[in-house]
Amino acid sequence: MITRPQSGAARIIPALDSSDAARAQTLAQALAPHCGVLKVGLELFTAAGPAIVTAMARHRPVFLDLKLHDIPNTVAGAVRSLLPLKPAMMTLHAAGGAAMIAAARAEAEKAGADRPMLLAVTVLTSIDAETLASTGVAASPADQVLRLARLALNAGADGLVCSPQEAGVLRAALGPAPFLVVPAVRPAGNAAGDQARTATPTEAVAAGADWIVVGRPITGAPNPAEAATAIAAGL
Repeated sequence: MITRPQSGAARIIPALDSSDAARAQTLAQALAPHCGVLKVGLELFTAAGPAIVTAMARHRPVFLDLKLHDIPNTVAGAVRSLLPLKPAMMTLHAAGGAAMIAAARAEAEKAGADRPMLLAVTVLTSIDAETLASTGVAASPADQVLRLARLALNAGADGLVCSPQEAGVLRAALGPAPFLVVPAVRPAGNAAGDQARTATPTEAVAAGADWIVVGRPITGAPNPAEAATAIAAGL
Protein backbone atom coordinates (compact mmCIF):
# COMPACT_ATOMS: atom_id res chain seq x y z
CA MET A 1 0.00 0.00 0.00
CA ILE A 2 1.18 3.52 -0.75
CA THR A 3 3.07 5.25 2.07
CA ARG A 4 2.38 8.59 3.69
CA PRO A 5 4.19 11.53 2.03
CA GLN A 6 6.40 13.75 4.13
CA SER A 7 6.65 17.06 2.33
CA GLY A 8 6.58 19.10 -0.85
CA ALA A 9 5.56 17.75 -4.21
CA ALA A 10 4.80 14.27 -2.89
CA ARG A 11 1.73 15.70 -1.15
CA ILE A 12 0.18 17.03 -4.35
CA ILE A 13 -2.49 15.12 -6.28
CA PRO A 14 -3.46 16.93 -9.50
CA ALA A 15 -7.08 16.24 -10.43
CA LEU A 16 -7.10 15.26 -14.10
CA ASP A 17 -10.82 15.92 -14.47
CA SER A 18 -11.38 15.89 -18.21
CA SER A 19 -13.28 13.98 -20.87
CA ASP A 20 -10.27 14.35 -23.18
CA ALA A 21 -7.99 11.38 -22.58
CA ALA A 22 -5.21 12.77 -24.77
CA ARG A 23 -5.16 16.05 -22.85
CA ALA A 24 -5.19 14.17 -19.53
CA GLN A 25 -2.21 12.09 -20.59
CA THR A 26 -0.31 15.19 -21.71
CA LEU A 27 -1.00 16.78 -18.32
CA ALA A 28 0.08 13.62 -16.52
CA GLN A 29 3.40 13.54 -18.31
CA ALA A 30 4.04 17.22 -17.58
CA LEU A 31 2.99 17.02 -13.93
CA ALA A 32 4.53 13.70 -12.90
CA PRO A 33 7.85 15.26 -11.78
CA HIS A 34 5.94 17.77 -9.65
CA CYS A 35 3.46 15.59 -7.77
CA GLY A 36 3.15 12.36 -5.82
CA VAL A 37 -0.07 10.85 -7.17
CA LEU A 38 -2.39 11.46 -10.16
CA LYS A 39 -6.17 11.54 -9.74
CA VAL A 40 -8.46 9.82 -12.21
CA GLY A 41 -12.01 10.86 -11.44
CA LEU A 42 -15.43 9.89 -12.67
CA GLU A 43 -15.39 12.15 -15.74
CA LEU A 44 -12.10 10.84 -17.12
CA PHE A 45 -12.79 7.21 -16.20
CA THR A 46 -16.20 7.32 -17.87
CA ALA A 47 -14.81 8.94 -21.02
CA ALA A 48 -11.65 6.87 -21.41
CA GLY A 49 -12.41 3.61 -19.65
CA PRO A 50 -10.26 1.43 -17.40
CA ALA A 51 -7.26 1.66 -19.73
CA ILE A 52 -6.69 5.26 -18.63
CA VAL A 53 -5.76 4.05 -15.14
CA THR A 54 -3.03 1.83 -16.55
CA ALA A 55 -1.80 4.68 -18.75
CA MET A 56 -1.63 7.12 -15.84
CA ALA A 57 0.14 4.60 -13.64
CA ARG A 58 3.12 4.73 -16.00
CA HIS A 59 3.74 8.24 -14.68
CA ARG A 60 2.69 8.14 -11.01
CA PRO A 61 0.52 6.05 -8.64
CA VAL A 62 -3.17 6.58 -9.35
CA PHE A 63 -5.87 7.87 -7.03
CA LEU A 64 -9.01 6.33 -8.56
CA ASP A 65 -11.76 8.61 -7.33
CA LEU A 66 -15.02 6.93 -8.33
CA LYS A 67 -16.78 7.35 -4.97
CA LEU A 68 -18.40 3.91 -4.97
CA HIS A 69 -21.81 3.89 -3.26
CA ASP A 70 -24.24 0.99 -3.58
CA ILE A 71 -25.34 -2.12 -1.73
CA PRO A 72 -22.44 -4.06 -0.16
CA ASN A 73 -22.45 -6.86 -2.73
CA THR A 74 -22.32 -4.44 -5.66
CA VAL A 75 -19.52 -2.35 -4.18
CA ALA A 76 -17.53 -5.49 -3.39
CA GLY A 77 -17.98 -6.57 -7.00
CA ALA A 78 -16.84 -3.17 -8.25
CA VAL A 79 -13.71 -3.34 -6.10
CA ARG A 80 -13.04 -6.83 -7.43
CA SER A 81 -13.33 -5.57 -11.00
CA LEU A 82 -11.03 -2.60 -10.35
CA LEU A 83 -8.24 -4.46 -8.53
CA PRO A 84 -6.50 -5.63 -11.75
CA LEU A 85 -5.93 -1.95 -12.60
CA LYS A 86 -3.79 -1.67 -9.45
CA PRO A 87 -4.84 1.81 -8.31
CA ALA A 88 -2.90 3.08 -5.31
CA MET A 89 -6.03 4.63 -3.78
CA MET A 90 -9.77 4.18 -4.23
CA THR A 91 -12.76 6.08 -2.85
CA LEU A 92 -16.16 5.03 -1.61
CA HIS A 93 -18.85 7.01 0.17
CA ALA A 94 -18.90 6.66 3.94
CA ALA A 95 -22.66 7.26 3.73
CA GLY A 96 -22.96 3.81 2.19
CA GLY A 97 -22.66 2.40 5.69
CA ALA A 98 -20.44 0.07 7.66
CA ALA A 99 -21.47 -3.13 5.87
CA MET A 100 -20.64 -1.62 2.47
CA ILE A 101 -17.22 -0.43 3.62
CA ALA A 102 -16.44 -3.75 5.27
CA ALA A 103 -17.38 -5.60 2.07
CA ALA A 104 -15.06 -3.36 0.06
CA ARG A 105 -12.21 -3.92 2.51
CA ALA A 106 -12.68 -7.69 2.44
CA GLU A 107 -12.48 -7.67 -1.36
CA ALA A 108 -9.49 -5.33 -1.41
CA GLU A 109 -7.60 -7.62 0.97
CA LYS A 110 -7.52 -10.26 -1.76
CA ALA A 111 -4.88 -8.16 -3.52
CA GLY A 112 -2.49 -8.74 -0.62
CA ALA A 113 0.29 -6.29 0.03
CA ASP A 114 -0.48 -4.47 -3.21
CA ARG A 115 -4.04 -3.68 -2.26
CA PRO A 116 -5.30 -0.13 -2.78
CA MET A 117 -5.76 2.29 0.08
CA LEU A 118 -9.49 2.60 0.74
CA LEU A 119 -10.57 6.18 1.39
CA ALA A 120 -14.03 7.03 2.66
CA VAL A 121 -15.57 10.24 1.36
CA THR A 122 -17.31 12.03 4.22
CA VAL A 123 -19.23 15.14 3.07
CA LEU A 124 -18.61 16.42 -0.45
CA THR A 125 -16.66 19.66 -0.54
CA SER A 126 -19.37 21.33 -2.64
CA ILE A 127 -21.87 20.97 0.23
CA ASP A 128 -22.41 23.73 2.78
CA ALA A 129 -24.57 23.68 5.91
CA GLU A 130 -27.69 24.79 4.05
CA THR A 131 -27.32 22.10 1.38
CA LEU A 132 -26.66 19.46 4.02
CA ALA A 133 -29.80 20.48 5.90
CA SER A 134 -31.82 20.24 2.68
CA THR A 135 -30.90 16.53 2.49
CA GLY A 136 -32.32 15.93 5.97
CA VAL A 137 -29.06 16.13 7.93
CA ALA A 138 -29.42 18.62 10.79
CA ALA A 139 -25.79 18.34 11.90
CA SER A 140 -23.16 20.85 10.81
CA PRO A 141 -20.75 19.72 8.08
CA ALA A 142 -17.99 19.31 10.68
CA ASP A 143 -20.15 17.13 12.95
CA GLN A 144 -21.38 15.01 10.05
CA VAL A 145 -17.84 14.57 8.73
CA LEU A 146 -16.65 13.34 12.12
CA ARG A 147 -19.62 10.99 12.50
CA LEU A 148 -19.05 9.42 9.09
CA ALA A 149 -15.29 9.30 9.61
CA ARG A 150 -15.62 7.23 12.76
CA LEU A 151 -18.09 4.88 11.10
CA ALA A 152 -15.83 4.39 8.08
CA LEU A 153 -12.62 3.78 10.02
CA ASN A 154 -14.33 1.30 12.34
CA ALA A 155 -15.60 -0.57 9.27
CA GLY A 156 -12.17 -0.91 7.68
CA ALA A 157 -11.41 2.25 5.71
CA ASP A 158 -7.72 3.22 5.71
CA GLY A 159 -8.37 6.92 5.52
CA LEU A 160 -10.75 9.71 4.73
CA VAL A 161 -11.56 12.37 2.19
CA CYS A 162 -12.68 15.63 3.77
CA SER A 163 -12.57 19.33 3.06
CA PRO A 164 -9.63 21.33 4.49
CA GLN A 165 -12.05 22.90 6.95
CA GLU A 166 -12.54 19.54 8.71
CA ALA A 167 -8.99 18.19 8.51
CA GLY A 168 -8.07 19.75 11.85
CA VAL A 169 -11.27 18.45 13.46
CA LEU A 170 -10.46 14.91 12.35
CA ARG A 171 -6.83 15.08 13.45
CA ALA A 172 -7.85 16.36 16.89
CA ALA A 173 -10.48 13.67 17.32
CA LEU A 174 -8.84 10.70 15.59
CA GLY A 175 -5.11 11.31 15.96
CA PRO A 176 -2.33 10.86 13.44
CA ALA A 177 -3.15 7.38 12.17
CA PRO A 178 -5.88 7.89 9.54
CA PHE A 179 -4.72 8.99 6.10
CA LEU A 180 -6.34 12.27 5.09
CA VAL A 181 -6.79 13.24 1.45
CA VAL A 182 -8.05 16.80 1.19
CA PRO A 183 -9.64 18.31 -1.95
CA ALA A 184 -11.08 21.83 -2.40
CA VAL A 185 -7.60 23.28 -2.02
CA ARG A 186 -7.14 26.66 -3.66
CA PRO A 187 -4.00 28.83 -3.65
CA ALA A 188 -4.70 32.37 -2.45
CA GLY A 189 -6.38 34.42 -5.13
CA ASN A 190 -7.95 31.49 -6.98
CA ALA A 191 -11.72 31.33 -7.42
CA ALA A 192 -13.55 28.75 -5.30
CA GLY A 193 -15.66 27.64 -8.25
CA ASP A 194 -18.24 25.08 -7.13
CA GLN A 195 -16.38 24.29 -3.91
CA ALA A 196 -18.03 25.43 -0.68
CA ARG A 197 -15.44 24.55 1.98
CA THR A 198 -11.94 25.52 0.86
CA ALA A 199 -8.51 26.53 2.15
CA THR A 200 -5.04 27.23 0.78
CA PRO A 201 -2.48 24.43 0.35
CA THR A 202 -0.46 25.61 3.36
CA GLU A 203 -3.58 25.82 5.53
CA ALA A 204 -4.72 22.33 4.50
CA VAL A 205 -1.38 20.71 5.32
CA ALA A 206 -1.11 22.62 8.60
CA ALA A 207 -4.56 21.29 9.53
CA GLY A 208 -3.43 17.70 9.00
CA ALA A 209 -3.78 16.80 5.31
CA ASP A 210 -1.43 14.08 4.08
CA TRP A 211 -2.26 14.72 0.44
CA ILE A 212 -3.96 17.73 -1.13
CA VAL A 213 -6.02 17.41 -4.30
CA VAL A 214 -5.69 20.43 -6.58
CA GLY A 215 -7.60 20.62 -9.83
CA ARG A 216 -8.24 23.75 -11.85
CA PRO A 217 -5.56 25.95 -10.20
CA ILE A 218 -3.03 23.49 -11.70
CA THR A 219 -4.69 21.98 -14.76
CA GLY A 220 -6.20 25.27 -15.86
CA ALA A 221 -3.00 27.28 -15.41
CA PRO A 222 -1.05 28.54 -18.45
CA ASN A 223 1.85 26.37 -17.27
CA PRO A 224 0.54 23.51 -15.11
CA ALA A 225 4.01 22.31 -14.12
CA GLU A 226 4.98 25.77 -12.87
CA ALA A 227 1.72 26.04 -10.95
CA ALA A 228 2.35 22.69 -9.23
CA THR A 229 5.95 23.67 -8.44
CA ALA A 230 4.79 26.92 -6.86
CA ILE A 231 2.33 25.07 -4.63
CA ALA A 232 4.95 22.48 -3.61
CA ALA A 233 7.39 25.22 -2.64
CA GLY A 234 5.04 26.32 0.13
CA LEU A 235 4.54 22.88 1.66
